[in-house]
Amino acid sequence: MSVTAVIGAGPAGLAAAWELSRRGLPAVVYEQDDIVGGISRTVNYRGYRFDIGGHRFFTKVSLVREMWEEILGPDLLERDRLSRIYYRGKFFHYPLRPASALVGLGPIEAARVLASYARAQLAPLSEERTFEQWVVNRFGRRLYEIFFETYTEKVWGMPCSEIAAEWATQRIKNLDLKTAIKSALVRSPRIDGEVVTTLIDRFHYPRHGPGMMWERCRDLLAERGIPTHLQSRVSRIRHDGRRVVAIEVRAAARAAGDGGDDRDPGREIEVDHVVASMPLSTLVRVLDPPPPPEVLAAASRLRYRDFMTVGLIVDREHLFPDNWIYVHSPAVRLGRIQNFKNWSPEMVPDPRRSSLGLEYFVQRGDDLWSAEDGALVELGARECETLGLLRRDEVVDGTVIRMPRAYPVYDDAYREALPVLRAHLGGFSNLHVVGRNAQHRYNNQDHSMLAGVLAARNVAGESHDVWAVNVEQDYHEEVRAPAAGRASGGASGGDRLVPAAAAPATVEELLREAFARYDPIALGGALGTVAGLGLFAATALMLVRGGDPVGPNLSLLGNYLYGFRASWSGALVGLVEAGLGGFGFGYLLGRSINGLVGWHEIGIRKRLELATTLDPLGAGDR
Repeated sequence: MSVTAVIGAGPAGLAAAWELSRRGLPAVVYEQDDIVGGISRTVNYRGYRFDIGGHRFFTKVSLVREMWEEILGPDLLERDRLSRIYYRGKFFHYPLRPASALVGLGPIEAARVLASYARAQLAPLSEERTFEQWVVNRFGRRLYEIFFETYTEKVWGMPCSEIAAEWATQRIKNLDLKTAIKSALVRSPRIDGEVVTTLIDRFHYPRHGPGMMWERCRDLLAERGIPTHLQSRVSRIRHDGRRVVAIEVRAAARAAGDGGDDRDPGREIEVDHVVASMPLSTLVRVLDPPPPPEVLAAASRLRYRDFMTVGLIVDREHLFPDNWIYVHSPAVRLGRIQNFKNWSPEMVPDPRRSSLGLEYFVQRGDDLWSAEDGALVELGARECETLGLLRRDEVVDGTVIRMPRAYPVYDDAYREALPVLRAHLGGFSNLHVVGRNAQHRYNNQDHSMLAGVLAARNVAGESHDVWAVNVEQDYHEEVRAPAAGRASGGASGGDRLVPAAAAPATVEELLREAFARYDPIALGGALGTVAGLGLFAATALMLVRGGDPVGPNLSLLGNYLYGFRASWSGALVGLVEAGLGGFGFGYLLGRSINGLVGWHEIGIRKRLELATTLDPLGAGDR
């Protein structure tokens, strides 16, 4: 009987095996590590459970959600989300809460942020090839420097000017500062007629961490006749140029390693299909016969970022309320902190204690990766004390978990190499690549699972473009639903398997584009920023120049701005009052323009309705 070999027991591989089992198709899973789950595993250390990063179970894909519920049942808990950013000794809610941000940054810094945002809107960068350019165009340079630059460069170990913009479109809520503020002020803001719930404030999470999902999935697959072989490395994929005909499997030398046991001669297994989630660069190198030199060269240009969790056991019942904290401080090397007790109380066996996962973004062979575990636990404890989260003497134990190739790197080399590799692998009719590393794409767990399911359906004879998963240019956690009173027009975004092909523009869409409205808040904010800062700068300039009297003409504004005069205190009064006046003027101007545009649009609609009545077929039906 023909069999499908699934390489890798992470979310993509096990989801593929699950779908194959549902269809009664034989399969076998090979995993080189000694644990399932890939980067979504949960490591048990003396009863304390640590994730490789935090893994929320949130998805817009109903198929994936149903799979989670089927496998976990009541062990899939619903949790509240709280995440914050640590910056300059203060904590800022993430997503942005304007009031707390204003208090935390102070009025001067807040004014700089707004001015920078206004400048980005008035004169955006003409090119968006890099992460830096993408963020600056949407948030302004100052907010980029405060809340994006430091943390992102920790994650990737390189300047933001070298990171491709594609990463930002996948990982950052695709809204500008104006909409972020709107989201915080309005319970259900609307964009293009849709209600937007942003940056999910509740999510699901397995009782014993994400590894529980994959361990149970492995066990259920075994009951259905699909075994998972751990510490089994696929060292060769033999093919005839069009189809894969067999794979060679060897014993893996060690957990989480790239090598194998050279003493094991390996065993060859004939296969009908291969679903591979191994790193793309490794996959290409194990093809036999080997690919052309240009394909091997492209594979060598792909880069990966490694990851390390330092797990701390802390002798305190409660540390802080967050699920996780982003650390935007160059004073410490850690990038993010997970408080696992706040994910699920059952991650910690002793309710009198807490456990933290300190995330370090590293490269194999650097000083952190090569350090002794004890030294890393000590470093983590000291850095948490530096941040004011605990006392060093409260840390009673710890462990270190290293994860190679955790993040595929988005750089110029990746942009050039990936099409070459896709074209070559696309020449094999029965080789299906799925998941984060095999597709060299920063997928969320649910997108990796969906890719695995679609690959399994392709094995069953269907035809799906696995590469089309996760090409939407919207943020993974931004959910858009039709506004009240508006017809949904079919399945919601949460029911789509893959993004649908672009449909022809409807009359409604054309009208919405032709009669785009001003955002009164954005216009008011921009005019208010320019007016307030402009008056402050003009007053400051007069004061620096001096004279007797100082700025007599400028002082005449005191007739209109209560308390304003040519002094430093007057400059602050002018900043506030001119800012508020500019905001009010811009807001009313925007509303007025929108009213005129709406009135004109109504006239166009009436003429269109009349034309449709006279010509019932309509131009779109020819």
